[in-house]
Amino acid sequence: MERPRIVSILLMGILVWCCMATSANVDTKMIYKDSNQPYNVRIKDLIGRMTLEEKIGQMIQIERNVSSPEVMRKYFIGSLLSGGGNEPTPQASPKDWIDMVNEFQKGSLSSRLGIPMIYGIDAVHGHNNVYKATIFPHNIGLGATRDLELVNRIGVVTALEVRATGIHYVFAPCIAVCRDPRWGRCYESYSEDPKIVQDMTEIIPGLQGQIPSTYPKGVPFVGGMESVAACAKHYIGDGGTTKGINENNTVIDNKGLLSIHLPGYVSSIRKGVATVMISYSSLNGVKMHANYEMVTNFLKKNLRFKGFVISDWEGIDRITSPPHANYTYSIEASVNAGLDMIMLPYNYTEFIDGLTYLVKNNFVPMSRIDDAVKRILLVKFTMGLFENPLADERFVKQLGCEAHRELAREAVRKSLVLLKNGKSADAPLLPLPKKASNILVAGSHADNLGYQCGGWTIKWMGFSGNNLTTGTTILTAIKNTVDPTSKVVYNENPDAEFVKSGGFSYAIVVVGEHPYAETKGDNLNLTIPEPGPSTITNVCGTVKCVVVVVSGRPVVIQPYVASIEALVAAWLPGSEGQGVADVLFGDFGFTGKLSFTWFKTVDQLPMHVGDPHYDPLFPLGFGLTTQPAKA
Repeated sequence: MERPRIVSILLMGILVWCCMATSANVDTKMIYKDSNQPYNVRIKDLIGRMTLEEKIGQMIQIERNVSSPEVMRKYFIGSLLSGGGNEPTPQASPKDWIDMVNEFQKGSLSSRLGIPMIYGIDAVHGHNNVYKATIFPHNIGLGATRDLELVNRIGVVTALEVRATGIHYVFAPCIAVCRDPRWGRCYESYSEDPKIVQDMTEIIPGLQGQIPSTYPKGVPFVGGMESVAACAKHYIGDGGTTKGINENNTVIDNKGLLSIHLPGYVSSIRKGVATVMISYSSLNGVKMHANYEMVTNFLKKNLRFKGFVISDWEGIDRITSPPHANYTYSIEASVNAGLDMIMLPYNYTEFIDGLTYLVKNNFVPMSRIDDAVKRILLVKFTMGLFENPLADERFVKQLGCEAHRELAREAVRKSLVLLKNGKSADAPLLPLPKKASNILVAGSHADNLGYQCGGWTIKWMGFSGNNLTTGTTILTAIKNTVDPTSKVVYNENPDAEFVKSGGFSYAIVVVGEHPYAETKGDNLNLTIPEPGPSTITNVCGTVKCVVVVVSGRPVVIQPYVASIEALVAAWLPGSEGQGVADVLFGDFGFTGKLSFTWFKTVDQLPMHVGDPHYDPLFPLGFGLTTQPAKA
C-alpha cells in the first residue's frame, strides 16, 4: 500500500519542480526581444536589465573612423555616423557600405543585451555622400517648386537610396527658416516664409512612411524596411541669427519665435518625425544645446515630442567659449537640458567618464538618463531594428537608378525661376530655339557637376569638376537638347572680341557661387565670384543672352540685369542638369516662384515682406511663366 503513496509524492515533487522551472523561465525570458509585446512593455523590460554603463553607451553617437566592432561591443555604443565625405573607401559601392554597417552592427549585437545600433548620415539632398547616388536640388530650389507631392516623392526615393547602402537614419530635413541670405546654410532652407517651410515638411512622410491617421501625436513613426528615421533640424531659430552669421545669436521675442521658427516643428512632430537635432546657435543669448526651457519644457512637454533629441556635431563642446573649455560642465548642461543622444563624434571615453561621474554624484539624475534611453529605444523599436538589425542587398539597384534621376530632373524643371524674359513682354527670348546656326555656351558653371550640386555633395564642402560622381552637366544637357544641325561652342570665359567675331545666334551664360557649407558659406557681400561678372559683361554686351545663376541664395545681380536679355535662378540643381535644358528650350514651361526675396543691394538685408522698407529687385513669390514650345 506504500508504493502508490511514494509515487504520488514523487509526481507531486516533479510537478512542483516543473512549475518552479517554468517560473524561472518566465523570469529569465527576454521580453524586450518579443515582437508581439507592446513597445512600452519591451522598453520597460530592457531598461530594467541595463547597467548605467549600458545606458550611457546608448546615449552616444560616434564617427565610424574611431569605431570598430569591438568598440561597439565594449562600450555599448548606441549610434554611429558618417560625417560629410566619410565613406568606407573612395567611390564605395552600396555593397561596401552594407558590409561596413553590418560589421559594426554585429559588434553591437555581440554585447551582453544585444541592443542594435542606429547608423546616421547627412542625406540632405538625396544620398549626397555616396558615389553615383541621385543628387536632388538643395532645399532652396525645392521651396521654389511649392510642390508638396514632389517633395514627398523625393523623400521616398532618398529613403530607398539610403537603405540601398544599409543605413537607416538621415539628418534631414533641415526646416530652418532662413531670414538672411548672408547665412552660409541658406540653401538648406526651403524659404524665408514659415508657411512654405511648414508645407515642405511633407518630405518627412516620404522618408519615414505615411503615418496612420489614428497614430498618437508626437510618437515617432518609421514604416518598414523601405523607410528611414528622419531628423528635423536645427531646433530652434538657426536661420534667424544676427546678420546671418552661422552659429550666432538669434534675438527674437516669443511671438516672432512661435510664428516664424516654430511652425515647421509643429508639423514635423505631427507627422511622426523620429528625432530632432539641436542648433549650434543661441536664442536670446542662451546656447540651444544648454536650453532646458526650450528643449525639455517646450519641445518635450508642450509639443509632446516623444522621439529622441540629438546634439549637432561637437555641439555640446561649443556650449563654452572656447569650445571644450569645461567639458564636464558641457556634459551636465546638455544632458540636463534634455538632450538624449550626443553626437560627440570622437571623444567617447571622456564623455562616458564625465557622465558616469555626474550621475554617481547626483549632478545628473538617473531619471534623466532613463528618459533619454527610453526615447532612443522607442525609435529603435519603431524602426524594427531589433527584428531586422542587419542590412541586405535588396535595395542596391535603387541607388542612382534611372527612375530616380528622372524624378530629380523633374524637380530641377519645377525649381527654376524665370526672373526676366526679353526686353519687354512682347519680345520674350525664352524658350530658345533648338535650331540655330551657332550657339555660345559660357561661364564657370556650365560644365561643372560639382558646382551645380553645391556643398554637402560627396564631400562636406562639395567639389569642383566632373570626376567625383555621376550626372549631367548643363553644357551636356544643352548639347543633348538642341537640333543635331546646331553648333554649340563652349568657351568658359570668352573675351568680348571672341563673342563679336563668333556670329552667335544667342548665348547661354551659366555662372554662380562656388560650393560651400555652413560657416565657410557665410558671406556679407553676396557677389558672384569672378570671372562670373566679366563673363556676363563680355557676352551679354554683344549678343542676345540668357544668364543662368547657379547659387545657394539670392546674390548681387542688379548691376547686370539691364544688359541681360533673360535671367534664370537655377539654385543648386544637383546631378540632373538636363532639367535646366528641358525648360530653357521649351520642352516644359517655367513654373517656379521665388521662395526668397531677391534684394537689390546687401545694404537692404535683412528684408522681408511686410517690412516698411521692402523694396526688392524681385519679391517673394515672383516668377514669370512660359508655355511649352510647340513641337
